[in-house]
Amino acid sequence: MTSCQEKGKTRLPILGPRDTKEVKRADGTIGVDTIYKTIPSFSFLNQDSVPVNNENFRNKIYIADFFFTSCTTICPVMHRNMKTIFEEYRDNPEVMFLSHTIDFKYDTPSKLKKYAIKLGVDGPKWQFAYGSKDSIYKIAEKDYLVAVMEDSTAKENYVHQGWLVLIDQHGRIRGAYDGTNDEQVAQLKKDIPVLLAEDQQ
Repeated sequence: MTSCQEKGKTRLPILGPRDTKEVKRADGTIGVDTIYKTIPSFSFLNQDSVPVNNENFRNKIYIADFFFTSCTTICPVMHRNMKTIFEEYRDNPEVMFLSHTIDFKYDTPSKLKKYAIKLGVDGPKWQFAYGSKDSIYKIAEKDYLVAVMEDSTAKENYVHQGWLVLIDQHGRIRGAYDGTNDEQVAQLKKDIPVLLAEDQQ
């Protein structure tokens, strides 16, 4: 699901399922519009125990991921790579970050706060989201198209994909990148300015 760009291409693909609907044009003729999947309304608690929802990301592009603070395998690599992007866009209000914990038992907002401080990214630009198992797992799989699961046979009790998902100003998925793969992270870094420029066209 990694996004790719042809030489000279100025738009990223829109990923995920889509639908069509008939529309009546101004001249009375009937046409067909494509309806793209968007991230639905959500509300979680952030690292400050304050609700975070779609309004925080209105008209922004953002990078979303799913992790847990006690993860010792892919999460540290993902967030180390995300932080390099965070540093590049620290002063750009149009770019935000949203990390959802899948450890609904341990990763309370206070734990997320300590994690954010340790990572050096505590603040409104990078939100860490805590919610019920059902709400987080559903939005991961149905909307961000990222597999997550609780698995007592796994070393750390959870299994998840390390995707960094690029969401545009309209809540649509525009790219998904393996956050542990240097080449794919580099591609994400190239795609962000393309997406920012697209909204200015």
